[in-house]
Amino acid sequence: MIESQANVAEFTVSELSAALKRTVEDTYGYVRVRGEISGYKGPHGSGHVYFALKDQTAKIDGVIWKGVFGRMRLKPEEGMEVIVTGKLTTYPNRSSYQIIVETLEPAGLGALMALLEERKRKLTAEGLFDEARKQLLPFLPEVIGVVTSPTGAVIRDILHRLADRFPRHVIVWPVKVQGDGSAEQVAAAIRGFNTLPETGRIRRPDLLIVARGGGSLEDLWSFNEEIVVRAAADSMIPLISAVGHETDVTLIDFAADRRAPTPTAAAEIAVPVRADLIAELMSKARRALACWQRAQDHRRTELRAAARALPNAEELLSIPRQRLDACAERLPRALRANAQIHHTQFSRIAGRLAPQLLRTNVERRRVRLDACTHRLGTALKTYRETQVNRISRARDRTTALGERSHRAMQAVIAMRSVRLERSYQLLRAFSYQSVLERGFALVRHDGHPLRSAAPVRPGMSLDIEFADGCVNATAQSVRNVGEAAPPAPSVTAAWKPRKPKTGSGGGSGQGSLFG
Repeated sequence: MIESQANVAEFTVSELSAALKRTVEDTYGYVRVRGEISGYKGPHGSGHVYFALKDQTAKIDGVIWKGVFGRMRLKPEEGMEVIVTGKLTTYPNRSSYQIIVETLEPAGLGALMALLEERKRKLTAEGLFDEARKQLLPFLPEVIGVVTSPTGAVIRDILHRLADRFPRHVIVWPVKVQGDGSAEQVAAAIRGFNTLPETGRIRRPDLLIVARGGGSLEDLWSFNEEIVVRAAADSMIPLISAVGHETDVTLIDFAADRRAPTPTAAAEIAVPVRADLIAELMSKARRALACWQRAQDHRRTELRAAARALPNAEELLSIPRQRLDACAERLPRALRANAQIHHTQFSRIAGRLAPQLLRTNVERRRVRLDACTHRLGTALKTYRETQVNRISRARDRTTALGERSHRAMQAVIAMRSVRLERSYQLLRAFSYQSVLERGFALVRHDGHPLRSAAPVRPGMSLDIEFADGCVNATAQSVRNVGEAAPPAPSVTAAWKPRKPKTGSGGGSGQGSLFG
């Protein structure tokens, strides 16, 4: 027995570890393991990730190299049940075996929902979903920023809905809405919109819409990532979440200032209906005018009633006139009595005055005057130095404020110029002159435009306005659409050139903006 043990081959520790490593790797190679993540503390300083997989009775160490971890869509978390695929190997320094993870996925849809609920509880505890953090949406935003895919139907639905309700300027930040890197792109787009300047060629939007079409839980998972939720919660611009259909719920919906069931509904929330606003404005104007007229009639009635209730002027002045006569009779006696009282008081005070007392009092007041004069000189010198310093500081501040006001005035003038140019373009777009310039004509009778041939009668005098002038004509006959045209009779028409415009706005050739 002893001789057989002595004949066993001798290995060094390194040789034995290498042999075990080859045996494990050759026997198992790639394996697929299901277990619960334990001991996860985030990436190591080197970028690699170390943790363990366990079940009820066993545990195995796991490693994710830095490059593989960066490409993973789902990151490991403590207590998450996952299915990993990787290569089984050994770690000789600790005489243990481990799995080099190459892919990681949740163990079924239930695991994803559990992860979602755990992440929701974590972010709720941090206060990211509190109602107090949510901002009010602007009533009519000038610029709307949209974070979505530029090739999908979502952006077209949003643009069409905005054009139907109230056209606004839209800035689209194209991003991936599914797959690797999509969450980082969405978060970067939200933060990028917040960093835009309030004025400039591309100004900061007044409202953000984060939109995506419907899909499965895995397709919408990018909008459950912490980086997207935190970017939405930190946005200083009011944000509407429009991810998926009405039944789809993601974590960005809780962090957003408003949730829309669909992207089209987000466009409806963003802007009001322009026609309804115009109708409401006209109704309020009519009500205000009617209220003012009723108030004027009521005040006129009250004034007339008060005028009838006032007494006669003679009756008002009779009693005060009697009191004046009585006071005039008592005044001479009262003046004599008052003079006697003051003379007695003067005599009593004059008896107490003496020259020595007056000289002492004068000397004491002279000493006080000298002291006050000295203090006044010192105070004036100090005050003068203080005022000189204040004037110098005020001069510097005035100069700085003048420079700032000059820059601010230039910025205001530039902004007003842009708004004026935009209003001019809008005015031209609504003017009927642009229709005439495309070859159409405007027919009038007695100054009123004709919109159909029904009111036209033979012999009626017509005014036909073209883009370059007006023509006077007489109707010879009236025919319906599709009837053959009669032989053209000779028509005597007087052409008169159109009057040139005298200004850019307010002329008779300008149509109504709300007509």
